Amino acid sequence: MKNRMLFLSSLFIAASALAAQLSAETKILALAGSTREDSYNKKLVKEAAEIARQSGATVTVIDLKDFSMPFYDSDSEKNEGMPANAKKLRDLMISSEGIIIASPEYNGSLSAVLKNALDWASRSEDGSPSRDAFKGKKFALISASMGPGGGSRGLAHLRAIIENVGGEVIQQQTVVPTAQNAFDQNGALQNAAIKDQLKQEVKQLLVPAKAPQPA
Repeated sequence: MKNRMLFLSSLFIAASALAAQLSAETKILALAGSTREDSYNKKLVKEAAEIARQSGATVTVIDLKDFSMPFYDSDSEKNEGMPANAKKLRDLMISSEGIIIASPEYNGSLSAVLKNALDWASRSEDGSPSRDAFKGKKFALISASMGPGGGSRGLAHLRAIIENVGGEVIQQQTVVPTAQNAFDQNGALQNAAIKDQLKQEVKQLLVPAKAPQPA
């Protein structure tokens, strides 16, 4: 009995060490699909990023306001190439194993600035379609909205876009309804149940993605 307990204890320690190592090696990119200064989705993505950091991941949080780029146009792409900020975003996505996106809901869909960023990320520097920023990556989609649905309609559209270009979207999605009342003065979520859902979603993100299949 004693030997069995020692074996189980050693197994648990080894498993915990492996999990910690996997998390520590996981690079996460986190961004919101809103450029508004006091955006609810910026608050939400920062909370998710902190959960990932506490789980041992290396997290980079960016603001799309710092990645201004023109709307995708194949003529300008052909004549001028990929904009510098589009390349910077694409490179960050390629170097990340997991990506957290907090998407606001605009008229039942995602924001134009987020859609445009993803459109550019789905191109290569030589002006051809590319899945390199999506294939083999795991995506955690979350949303905060002032409406009762919490942005779930927009997340459905976002999921379809990401899966279409080869990304793996985890099943669970955290939504925050009536977002104007959801955060305290420090920008932290006040609802314990929603915060627990967010923790569970981030934990799923940190599980290694499926290896991409050869084209």
